[in-house]
Amino acid sequence: MKLLDLTFNEPRTAEFKVEDYRLSLKSGNISYTGVCHNLKMNSMVGSYLDLPGHIAETDDGMDMSNYPLEKLFRRPARVIRLNRVTGAVDAAELAEHCSGYLEHGDALIINALGKKRFDEILERAVYLDKTAVNWIVEQGVALLVSDIYESPALEGVFFRLFEAGIATVCQPVNLSRLPSASRVRVTVLPLPFAGTVQLPCRIVAEWEEH
Repeated sequence: MKLLDLTFNEPRTAEFKVEDYRLSLKSGNISYTGVCHNLKMNSMVGSYLDLPGHIAETDDGMDMSNYPLEKLFRRPARVIRLNRVTGAVDAAELAEHCSGYLEHGDALIINALGKKRFDEILERAVYLDKTAVNWIVEQGVALLVSDIYESPALEGVFFRLFEAGIATVCQPVNLSRLPSASRVRVTVLPLPFAGTVQLPCRIVAEWEEH
């Protein structure tokens, strides 16, 4: 089995700050110093998971503490690989490059930027148009992992996805290293913090090597 980490872990210092503190621990048997951390960050540090409740109008009552783990753990996924540098991605392009049939509840991974990382292009220079979003919804996708989403015009990509109950992972990396011709599995691991609907996460893909 091949494992690939899709997690972006290079947060800007403005988004993430670590302050160390030390605890002296001593008993009659041993003495040592524990190193602990105070963390200050926002919810869009690195790769992060958005649940539908990220938009108040599409809130379905789910947060990181009660979102079904089975929707995030080893979900079957198809990979769509493009190599775009600008403009809208439409439904026809997604359908043409999808690696196989999507079953209801599957995850979908869109690598629209080829070998480029999400932060190596102008923000929102490549985006999903309305037909693409409708196609994703019609396929019954439950989890979307993509290096592109909204357009510069803010056309409601996330609103439509969340309205359909689709959770999204933003700012993934290494998508170009995924096999495009086979089914993979993807696992998303946020901490189960009650009341949070957007949170940094670890994301890992797996597949069998033949």
